[in-house]
Amino acid sequence: MRLEKVREFLASKGLDGLLVIQPENRRYLSGFTGSYGLLLITPDSAYIATDFRYYEQVERECPGFTLVKVEKDFADVLPKLLEETGVKTLGFESFYLTVEEYRKWRKAARKVKLVPCQDIVGEIRSVKTPEEIQAIRKAVALADEAFSHICQVLRPGMSEKEAAWEIESFMRTHGAEKVAFDLIVASGPNGALPHARASDKPIKAGEPIVIDIGCVVGGYCSDLTRTVVLGKPDERFSGIYSLVLKAQEKAERAIKAGMRARKADSIARKVIEKAGYGPQFGHGLGHGVGMAVHEKPRVGKLSKDTLQAGNVITVEPGIYISGWGGVRLEDIVVVQDEGVEILTRSPKGLKSAIL
Repeated sequence: MRLEKVREFLASKGLDGLLVIQPENRRYLSGFTGSYGLLLITPDSAYIATDFRYYEQVERECPGFTLVKVEKDFADVLPKLLEETGVKTLGFESFYLTVEEYRKWRKAARKVKLVPCQDIVGEIRSVKTPEEIQAIRKAVALADEAFSHICQVLRPGMSEKEAAWEIESFMRTHGAEKVAFDLIVASGPNGALPHARASDKPIKAGEPIVIDIGCVVGGYCSDLTRTVVLGKPDERFSGIYSLVLKAQEKAERAIKAGMRARKADSIARKVIEKAGYGPQFGHGLGHGVGMAVHEKPRVGKLSKDTLQAGNVITVEPGIYISGWGGVRLEDIVVVQDEGVEILTRSPKGLKSAIL
């Protein structure tokens, strides 16, 4: 079914083949989990080119694909491969291919027309099957468990790095293949950086702590953010936290298939702007999640995407104040015809944020 959708694209664009190199796209179509490989998809065949490290792995993971052995560089085998398959017009992933690689391909395939293509496989990937959603559920559930665990062991004086490692260790020992990204534990002023890195800073009582975590289970990612405080928070925290929660919940009640992604963003953004914190919410409301932790659709004020049933996206408004910190709340939801299903189960009421 996945390859057939690619072939429908080839037919619609008058292409004889498509080269796929983006890692998640490659795995989605072939099942290949190695670090190096290129796919050639034609109307009636499918090839995977890789080097010696992965010959046997291809046999195990990629049924239906013909192995092309690469000894030095893919450009060396490209001319013969294109001649054997009769490809004259070849699409490629222009959003991912480097200029240097393009030059090599152009030189190796002088008689073939190279056609830059947008992320067609990413578009296909953006609508999840029930089986994919089930895999994401497992990753989300493990992130929820890891968050519950850190809430039980987090103490003043623990460093951000120690807290992040506690979370990562829990995930890896409870079924995760790996973390989905560098985990964020950002306390006090560090929380004003939306993508802060866990540091040696000791966590203090009374300051907001942004915890943004995710893991990979069965090849699919989770992404969860909660903001907590150890002990009594300052007066500012309660108001900002309640505002972010209000923005998130209003968006989650409104999002449904057919809605423009930028409209979803504006629903949450208007809540925050009305309270006077618009400049402190500088990123988009969310993004797609699947084999990659950031993928289509994009849910922001500049997005051109329209939400579809089967999209799995994050809903994560935030407010960031330099010198004080930040508050962000993030759920993963499945877009449906008449609303969303919220997969994330970690508590997010104000009382639950005060540990």
